[in-house]
Amino acid sequence: MRFLPVNCNTIMVELSGLAETLALLDSLNMSPILGIEEIIPAAKTLMICFRPAKISTQQLAAEISSRDLQERGHTMGKRIEIPVHYNGDDLELVAEILGCTVQNVIQQHTENEYTVAFTGFAPGFAYMVSNSQWNIPRRKTPRTRIPAGAVALAGEFSSIYPQASPGGWQIIGITTERMWDLSRSSPALLQPGYRVNFRDAGHSPATISLPETSINNMVPASEISCQLEILSVGLQTLFQDLGRVGQAKLGISESGAMDKSALRSANRIVGNPSDQACLEIVQGGFKAIAHGQILIAITGSLCPIEIKTPSGETFNVSAYQPIDLNDGDEISLGIPAAGMRSYLSVRGGFIVPAILSSRSFDSLSNIGPAPLKINDKLAVSETSHCAAISFSETPAFDMPNKDEIVVLDIIFGPRTDWFTPEAIDLLSQQTWQVTPQSNRIGLRLNGECSLSRIKLQELPSEGTCAGAIQIPASGQPVLFLADHPLTGGYPVIASVADYHLDRVGQIPVNAKIRFNPICQFYEIQGSNDLP
Repeated sequence: MRFLPVNCNTIMVELSGLAETLALLDSLNMSPILGIEEIIPAAKTLMICFRPAKISTQQLAAEISSRDLQERGHTMGKRIEIPVHYNGDDLELVAEILGCTVQNVIQQHTENEYTVAFTGFAPGFAYMVSNSQWNIPRRKTPRTRIPAGAVALAGEFSSIYPQASPGGWQIIGITTERMWDLSRSSPALLQPGYRVNFRDAGHSPATISLPETSINNMVPASEISCQLEILSVGLQTLFQDLGRVGQAKLGISESGAMDKSALRSANRIVGNPSDQACLEIVQGGFKAIAHGQILIAITGSLCPIEIKTPSGETFNVSAYQPIDLNDGDEISLGIPAAGMRSYLSVRGGFIVPAILSSRSFDSLSNIGPAPLKINDKLAVSETSHCAAISFSETPAFDMPNKDEIVVLDIIFGPRTDWFTPEAIDLLSQQTWQVTPQSNRIGLRLNGECSLSRIKLQELPSEGTCAGAIQIPASGQPVLFLADHPLTGGYPVIASVADYHLDRVGQIPVNAKIRFNPICQFYEIQGSNDLP
């Protein structure tokens, strides 16, 4: 085993192959180690999130290194048949890579039985393996959109994209089977241990439209006492809370507010529990009207806040304080001078359904209450059980703007040794600009010089964390944010320290970033002989 750093509370355990990886996963599931909070399995690695107050990095590595990897506890899972229309854009390229005909590719794919080894990347995305010796390289540049139902290959794995998303796998076909459906008692069609057979379903159109699962944020009018009617959502307004903690086994990342400190402040100001859902508003432009008397607060990115009364009187109010809206008052948020996201809380909280334990919208997996739109009416809960209001909240940090260089502390690992010494130096010495292609999934960065690698082979998919700085073949970094994929196939050179993640969530487009390493790359020692 190798033990590699990821961030302050996460390590990567690298093993010799899939069999050892699954054996260690079984061992840790059957005999848990105190302090481990989440495990994300992949092809040759386990990414392990732990609580440093319960166990140190060295103690954790020592405990894991003593585990027996010779036996597994898995039993054979149920069998699923999936019809495939083999008409993918990369089918001919895959045949060329394998040195065979397209028909041979289809024949081998349908004759082999696959086993779901693990899930990740997105909810319902299953990594399937078979006895074939295929090793298909990923695309050098990932596609920005792969359709839902796309059947694809990468390395030794086959999988199916559960919904439209970016991806770098080679597409060989498409299926109408729904991989992820929240209306089912078990949303994921494929789960670890299941056996899968693919069936040739003949030709079909190039793409197939799968119906989207729609989540209605509204509640019946008879149940509403007070509500906030949306007049404008600006660039984007979403429900967000502290996220879906502990759902990695379903292939779901934590998501949640991009600036969790601002969300907590907004709730405390109005007397809510700090994990209550708020509105996350991107770069102002938001407007709403109060029906009934509602107490709100606005935190995060500081923008002009205007109240207009039914009589036409207007006045400005400040963020980070309680704001009392009377019936008919309109509130509008202007464009912030710095920062990216503001948070609006209501005393009592919004009445909105929880989806898999959270009221956050995850833009990658499309899980959670739908993004807000004009004319939505948001119900507000009764306030009889709210705590006292806080008047002492202030921003946790100065909001970054596009004219300054934002310095972020980073921790090297887990794949720093895949890069040249020059690239490692460039990461921290060069200034990186945030491009307009950035979103809640990640900041796409651009620097004058690309980062080059020593190891050019394919990286088997492995776990990623919020703050991970992934380097695709282009050499230009992608900094993963709240809605990042759980696993990825490009090496991560370093990760932003946890305490700077909220700041990252406020960095606007065109701002510049400088990375500050707080330690050198090192391999964690897993010996039981540690002093």
